Amino acid sequence: MKGSYLGELEELVLLTVGALYQQAYGVSVMDEIENQTGRSINISAIHSVLKRLEAKGMVKSEMGGATSERGGRRKRIFNLTSTGKKALDHSMEIRNQLYGQIPKVVFNFS
Repeated sequence: MKGSYLGELEELVLLTVGALYQQAYGVSVMDEIENQTGRSINISAIHSVLKRLEAKGMVKSEMGGATSERGGRRKRIFNLTSTGKKALDHSMEIRNQLYGQIPKVVFNFS
């Protein structure tokens, strides 16, 4: 699956976009990653990853409606694409395959 390799942060952002279905924008993605993982990631890094994932065709975006809470500014909402889902499936498949190959004796911590 050439060109679909995901770095750790890309994978986290892509998973979060999928989990936040129809509600994924920069700040919501940043907040959800922190809530789920305890990792604090700055908004600039999140926006960079979202742009990169969109360039790879793994997410698509559209402008949401303006809200008074944002001073009339609109949010860019991101959604997972079929390419993004395939990349996540591939990543999970590789992780599960490798995990399954670890001999049980490795986990005997005494």
